[in-house]
Amino acid sequence: MDTAIKRGTARAQKTACLVAGVHDGKQLSAAAADLDHALQGTLSRLVKRGDITGKVGETLLLPDAIGTRAERILLVGCGALAGVQPAEYQQIINKAAQTINDLGLRDATSTLNDCTVLERDLAWKISQTVLAFGGNAYRFNQLKSKPSKKPVCERLQLLVAPADFAAAQRAAGLGLGVANGIKLSKDLANLPGNHCTPRYLATVARGLGKTHKSLAVTVLERADMQALGMGSLLAVARGSAEAPKFITLEYAGGGAKARPVVLVGKGVTFDSGGISIKPAPAMDEMKFDMTGAASVLGVLQAVAELALPINVVGILPCVENMPDGNAIKPGDVVTSLSGQTIEILNTDAEGRLILCDALTYAKRFEPDVVIDIATLTGACVIALGAHASGLLSNHDDLANELLAAGQLSGDRAWRLPLWEDYQRQLDSNFADIANVGGREAGTITAACFLSRFAKEYRWAHLDIAGTAWHSGKNKGATGRPVPLLMEFLLSRVRAGA
Repeated sequence: MDTAIKRGTARAQKTACLVAGVHDGKQLSAAAADLDHALQGTLSRLVKRGDITGKVGETLLLPDAIGTRAERILLVGCGALAGVQPAEYQQIINKAAQTINDLGLRDATSTLNDCTVLERDLAWKISQTVLAFGGNAYRFNQLKSKPSKKPVCERLQLLVAPADFAAAQRAAGLGLGVANGIKLSKDLANLPGNHCTPRYLATVARGLGKTHKSLAVTVLERADMQALGMGSLLAVARGSAEAPKFITLEYAGGGAKARPVVLVGKGVTFDSGGISIKPAPAMDEMKFDMTGAASVLGVLQAVAELALPINVVGILPCVENMPDGNAIKPGDVVTSLSGQTIEILNTDAEGRLILCDALTYAKRFEPDVVIDIATLTGACVIALGAHASGLLSNHDDLANELLAAGQLSGDRAWRLPLWEDYQRQLDSNFADIANVGGREAGTITAACFLSRFAKEYRWAHLDIAGTAWHSGKNKGATGRPVPLLMEFLLSRVRAGA
């Protein structure tokens, strides 16, 4: 999607649809008032008779806008004139974007950034608008022989005051970079397991390295992992005909002395459960078990595209979890890269088995912080649903940074405890640690397992099992937590500026 920042009056904007606000109490926004004057009071009459009241998310379409240069006008309820909450603003712009795309319009001009949002500035409103329109225009048609020909919004114009032009341009560029990262993450996650294999993810990573010279990409093969001693990761890969890949992407925008943020993304491109096989219903959704890796690729693309002054490393352990005659079995004991031995009580708890070797590998980058992202536990879906990702960390300041980034981006997380009390559930009679801790507190004990491999640095774990995709009629990847992670990195860039 293309974006452009525009100056001038609302009535002078040439566009397929001009979007303007109406506030509670039937009050026109400044842009709507300008349009109303050009339309000889039409908007005032519509508002007066109650066709739109200003309630958040209401819409009213005027198919003709004679007197302006717009073909149509879309009025959107913007709530209180004094200001709305950030979540309300996101609801407003998402409703506008959804309506534009439902109409099949290729371009639109929004004036909704003249709405006051409590504790948020213009840059936030601009970037959030770009993200909303980009997200609503997203379609996954790659595998359809007859893809939908209905147009989507390809060009978004944002009207701002002349004094805000430069700041708005920067914010729009930022929003577009994040939107492109989200799109990449969605595209990868929506591909089925017979297309998006570990080898395919390695090809995508190498392609990013060719497109963005600031990204250095390395792919370790099975023999490399065997030489290093990644026995835990390789154990998961044993049951699949697809070879595992261990991918790293290094972006050095912050200088040689700056310690990097390391992002570790779970890349199980299909998870059958292995010998502990999953039930058949909804097993197709296990193609989404690589959304952690997809989100890291999306973030690295956005970071490189935006040329952020920060060092970031992405680590993607990528495997399939399948149940052939060579697959690991419940009761098997494997040795991880760290040297710790693991009793595998459930082969469907495979994500932690590949992540633990990746977390050990992360130490070689001398990280400032390490964040792993994984669709790790069904227990997290039960605990938090689809609204918040689970967050566990061995460092309070890091956890608070991530929580704040979630609030600012609207891609929220909720912290769960990582108390020593839970570690006892992972005791094993036959190895250093068991890979599951029973039914109780499954999300927490999974993080407890990972914490044993992350003791030498500041670490956080994001369980995105409930947030990474939608089920049902609107089945598909959400692109989360790319917005949260990008806001986390951008906040660090701003703090260092």
